[in-house]
Amino acid sequence: MGLQRTQAVVIGRRPLGEADRLVTFYTREFGRLSGVAKGARRPRSRFGSALELFTQGQLLFFETERSGLVRVDHFDILHPFVPVREQLEHLGQGSWVLECLGRLTAERDPQAALYGLLVRTLRALEEIPRPARAALAFTLRAVDLLGHRLRLDRCLGCGKPPGDAPRLDFAAGGLLCGGCAPPVGDLLQLSGQAVRALRQLRVLGWEQLLAASVSGAVEAEIASVLEAHVVRLIGQPARTPRFLAQARRSLTRATGP
Repeated sequence: MGLQRTQAVVIGRRPLGEADRLVTFYTREFGRLSGVAKGARRPRSRFGSALELFTQGQLLFFETERSGLVRVDHFDILHPFVPVREQLEHLGQGSWVLECLGRLTAERDPQAALYGLLVRTLRALEEIPRPARAALAFTLRAVDLLGHRLRLDRCLGCGKPPGDAPRLDFAAGGLLCGGCAPPVGDLLQLSGQAVRALRQLRVLGWEQLLAASVSGAVEAEIASVLEAHVVRLIGQPARTPRFLAQARRSLTRATGP
């Protein structure tokens, strides 16, 4: 068994047996990998609270020959990102980020840029008052890094500007103008304002992207487009948006309008 060391963020975890925990990490050098943390659920575990979701740490693990799972030896905390877990909206948006990583990436497919994007996003979720913008920024950058960038500057059919009411064809990978879009089909209608804002956001630097002025309606439209894009890529409904919507409704009922 070979001993390996890398920076990592905890993106998933679940109980395994009576005392162990199965943990999924997104790592800088190895991409997404899963491992068994022996005794992690015991009250006096040597892992303590290190294996909480969103925690960034230095991972020490052993490769095993019997399965694709590694054996987690140590996980020393670099940054716990506790505030991301303490507020519902931050937790929900952070969970969306983790779900995207868990379902859009392959095991052992290292992408250092994607790891850097994850850490920047967690810092933004911890620091800025608009967690939805941080999650939007992550999704926008992540789909590009994973090779799923949509064509937004020209109609895929005629090559002309898409106009003020284009339709998005996810299967084809871009926009169709009103003249080229078929009357029926699995296409998403977009406003011209959303297309222009989305094109502008894609060319901004990270800090500019987080601070860019976008109306609430347009930002919500862009977020729904990106969510639909991710859902199409993973091939089934995403879990996090449904959980967040239910949690918001429960909170509204409990506190009143």
